[in-house]
Amino acid sequence: MVVDDHPMWREAVARDLAAAGMQVVATAGIVAEYPDVRVLVLSASGEQADVLEAAKAGATGYLVKSASRQELLDAVERTADGEAVFTPGLAGMVLGEFRRLAEDAGPSPVGGVAEPPRLTERETGILRLVAKGLSSRQIAKRLDISYRTVQNHTQNVLGKLQLHNRVELARYAIEQGLDHP
Repeated sequence: MVVDDHPMWREAVARDLAAAGMQVVATAGIVAEYPDVRVLVLSASGEQADVLEAAKAGATGYLVKSASRQELLDAVERTADGEAVFTPGLAGMVLGEFRRLAEDAGPSPVGGVAEPPRLTERETGILRLVAKGLSSRQIAKRLDISYRTVQNHTQNVLGKLQLHNRVELARYAIEQGLDHP
């Protein structure tokens, strides 16, 4: 779905996506109808409040409109693959806010709480890199494993932790202190 208050810009983005073979759906109620939909926000604003509001509303990613056509197409594909995609610099802002929220929340109570799911060493390693804001491709390169293997581990961790996307996964990892060595 492409949504913008500037018709010319909205139509140009829809044409670029369609030319790249991507389906563009323009239905206002799609988010309500499909809760697992992934949202990539494109905005002229890189203001912290706007970016954080989009993330809190469930956006999987956020790009500023100065992104190139190729950056947009790449972001759409990565978002479709379940990655959290942010314009460089904005990812650090979002992670910083989640880190601040985790610190404000304090430690979780221990008594009476079910034991957290056990992650493998590889899953924990990937979770640490997600917490640092690395994309699946960056993680694959760093660990010298395939991109698909990273995606599989990420999906396994999401399932074990009963989370829905990489933004929630990053928040969980930061709350657990996995963003620090």
